[in-house]
Amino acid sequence: MKLKSNSYLFFSLICICLISCNPEPTKIRVIFDTDTNNELDDQFALAYLLFNGHIFDIEGVTVNATRSGGKIEEHYEEAKRILQLANLYQDIPLLKGANGSFEEIRGDLARSTYDGKDAVDFIIEQANADHPSKLIVLAVGKLTNVALALERDTALRSKIEVVWLGSNYPKPGEYNQDNDTVALNYVLKTAVPFEMVTVRYGASSGTDAVKATKSEIEANMPGLGPKSDQPVTGRHGGSFVHFGDYAVNLFEHIDYHGDPPSRALFDMAAVAILKNPEWAKNKEIPAPVLMDNAWQELPENPRRIILWEDFDKNAIMEDFYSTMRNPQLVKPKL
Repeated sequence: MKLKSNSYLFFSLICICLISCNPEPTKIRVIFDTDTNNELDDQFALAYLLFNGHIFDIEGVTVNATRSGGKIEEHYEEAKRILQLANLYQDIPLLKGANGSFEEIRGDLARSTYDGKDAVDFIIEQANADHPSKLIVLAVGKLTNVALALERDTALRSKIEVVWLGSNYPKPGEYNQDNDTVALNYVLKTAVPFEMVTVRYGASSGTDAVKATKSEIEANMPGLGPKSDQPVTGRHGGSFVHFGDYAVNLFEHIDYHGDPPSRALFDMAAVAILKNPEWAKNKEIPAPVLMDNAWQELPENPRRIILWEDFDKNAIMEDFYSTMRNPQLVKPKL
């Protein structure tokens, strides 16, 4: 009996040592800044974040309005739907950001209220919170909220990292970029860590290559995700209790491109490379500037940014579907 007791004690001490020597990995601390109602990749990205609770610590979701998604209320309502389908609405902060552009709002920052104030204040508050991990603002729409926060509190430059889904760099154009070019240039010129996750319409090297067809979504997504406590009415009508079913509905109300006809999940790919940087290639470049909607290189610029390209579509899509089948929800913040 004595030997058995001593063996048990020895085993217990080993377990305690293993636990203390192998603490839980630090989660990636994120604010998700999104124009949720624009198309459908924002919704996929948000669900992917929410269902990767072992990887991400989501401080909150901030929304902004871009030209194809309606006013800020519509973007808020679409983000709300995704949070409701995960039973996390009112547990994860959701805040309204800018309807207008950086140039339109910038002069109002000293006022008691202005367009986008709730989101701007939230970004500043979370960046200044007493936390061991630096905050990543994952922006998948225009950069207005981010630029306003950096202008409002210049100390944020050392307290946040900005990862932005946008641009066809080095080629011109791209939806998120064109919705507020002044905000983009402001962030590019500001000494804040900045990573640009390329889109590159029609090219295999950008997130445009991370695509899904309607038939793929219909085959893989029905019934996936946690069951919501209450049915959620979709933006195209219908009633849903699983994100997977809503994802199918979103793919039923969208235009398709390419051969075979498909839809890119740009924003979801940006989440994926935060989760696993091995799923794309990155390089450091001198920060360029956008002039007359064309990129101007500044090879002597001491300011450096990170450029992401060459995304591993198969690995990203495989992990997305796996996550949808086995969601690990983020922990509530409120």
